[in-house]
Amino acid sequence: MNVTMKDIAQDLGISIGTVSKVLRDHPDIGPETRERVRKRMRELNYHPNLAARALVTGRTHTIGLVVPDLVHPFFGEVAGGLSKLLRKKGYSLIIASSDEDLELENRAIDQLLARRVDALILASSHRDSGFFHNIEKQKTPCVWIDRRPEAGKVNFVGVNDEEIGRMATGHLIEMGCRRIAHIGGPAISTAVGRLRGYRQALERHGLPIDPTYIVGREHADEASDVTGYEAMKALLAAKQTPDGVFCYNDPTAMGAMLAAIENGIRIPQDLAMIGSGNVRYAKFLRVPLSTIDQQSEEIGARAAKLALKLIESKMQPKPNTVLLTPRLVVRESSARR
Repeated sequence: MNVTMKDIAQDLGISIGTVSKVLRDHPDIGPETRERVRKRMRELNYHPNLAARALVTGRTHTIGLVVPDLVHPFFGEVAGGLSKLLRKKGYSLIIASSDEDLELENRAIDQLLARRVDALILASSHRDSGFFHNIEKQKTPCVWIDRRPEAGKVNFVGVNDEEIGRMATGHLIEMGCRRIAHIGGPAISTAVGRLRGYRQALERHGLPIDPTYIVGREHADEASDVTGYEAMKALLAAKQTPDGVFCYNDPTAMGAMLAAIENGIRIPQDLAMIGSGNVRYAKFLRVPLSTIDQQSEEIGARAAKLALKLIESKMQPKPNTVLLTPRLVVRESSARR
């Protein structure tokens, strides 16, 4: 027969409520009692019936995360920040990847909703306003991260992408660059904001905006490093090659750097380069990569806090925007002085 909470409680001479609080990591329970209950659970191979508990409480204690790419370390770090905080609160995280495919994203969201997750956290590839309204109709609390939808006010956690563009481009200007190119991303809020910031920095310093130095991609079905590699080859074929490049993200910068090195370009002497994201391995590259730190783990932690607040709220609160401060990280790829 399956062991129940009642069996655990009777065996230890405590109430069912105490056992329940141990399962939920409730602060009312002291460490000795907590360890005693958990030890007995392990001995009896007890596993809580989550489905039954969900029927009683109306909650599954699960949160769904949908990201466009699990290979990109940025989203892995965001998921790590999410999971670390949710675990402390007794919640589990279910992760799905859309691979930048709208149909896969819709399917992933439908499956998470069918599992009755208590909240959704989305880095969406959608640009259609109808999609956002459909999510709102589901009545499941939702937090958008990294990519900010244009349609309506939503709960959002991310960074100011225009500031990233201004900061990265301004740094290259400070390093003496005057012909600065930008390798951008697909037409999503992050890429649009960073391109806008790049333009603003050039205008602020009286430098020309040369359309031939702006290389982007309309679709997100290519790996960022491949895109960066091909874009850099196109820039090197220009009549006058750039002396600085700001890349949409770190993987794009890594591909661009490889193309430059293969063509005998010295980094940073001939070409200074900077990315965005501050992925963990950026400092271990052949030429350590300068970047803009987006506080990826903190984005995850803050999104988790906001999602839990929405779950606990008895009334639907006003949409909340959390913008973290980006930080310049200078390494060898841009340090020309």
